[in-house]
Amino acid sequence: MTSTKKPVHNRVLELAARTLRIEAAAVNALIPRLDAAFVRAVELVMAGTGRVIVSGMGKSGHVARKLAATLASTGTPAYFVHPGEASHGDLGMVQGCDIFLALSNSGETEELLRILPAVRRQGAKLIAMTGNPASTLARAADVHLDASVAEEACPLNLAPTASTTAALALGDALAVALLDARGFSPEDFARSHPGGALGRRLLTYVRDVMHTAASVPAVSPDAPLTEAILAISKGGLGMTAIVDADGLILGIFTDGDLRRAIEWGVDLHKARIGPLMHANPYRIAPEKLAVEAVAIMECRRVNQILVADADGRLLGALNMHDLFAAKVI
Repeated sequence: MTSTKKPVHNRVLELAARTLRIEAAAVNALIPRLDAAFVRAVELVMAGTGRVIVSGMGKSGHVARKLAATLASTGTPAYFVHPGEASHGDLGMVQGCDIFLALSNSGETEELLRILPAVRRQGAKLIAMTGNPASTLARAADVHLDASVAEEACPLNLAPTASTTAALALGDALAVALLDARGFSPEDFARSHPGGALGRRLLTYVRDVMHTAASVPAVSPDAPLTEAILAISKGGLGMTAIVDADGLILGIFTDGDLRRAIEWGVDLHKARIGPLMHANPYRIAPEKLAVEAVAIMECRRVNQILVADADGRLLGALNMHDLFAAKVI
């Protein structure tokens, strides 16, 4: 009996490779078409005082939803409007100061063409992204972006595949160009993604996660070692700060330092903390980003860091557990 397993596998891989080649070629073919029309589209959006309303039907609608989300998260206020729903009331969301971005591979999508007169009456500018520069939608637009493809990746040349990939890529190019034109920064991105890892890293400050001075164990340099040990145990931070009468930081003593003191044979009942502390320890200001504290702690291979004001007075403390709990790392 002849096995068909290998030929089937070969067919699967051949189709997959063909799909990727066609879609890659479709995206690459967009590059020579980036011309004055693309620049004009960016200028229209930048000059607008409203939002970008993105619309499309079917697979183009899915791409339009993604593009609206990408624009909104990169500094360009935008939302998706379903063209079918638009003709039943949702068109009221479109204002004259808005930019209407319509996606249609054919450029003849009935639902979009039906609402064009109303969009025009509102005074909104129209940017069309189609695969047919001679289409009704392309000709009606203030700016047309050509997203045409030579062929679909579908073996039948029917299912939207390369065309949706090209539209998605061209939409991303528009979003990135607008991002740059607006001077959109990582901090701006973080503010629109407060729940994500980047948002936490760029929006979380030392003051947000530190233990305040009232809860940080602290002893004087003349204190007995036993007092420092009790302070460490009570504080639960694995360390105690050593400060003078004015609250100025003189040093730090950690549970690791205690273990080393025991190994060295230090008399726990007679020793004073001053000679055993780490003098002038690493410290950070409360207005610094929490990730900066992480960088110091990782570089210096320490698990705790004291927080101080500009004069060196104790304001609080951080340890790695706090930063893990805040999901900064």
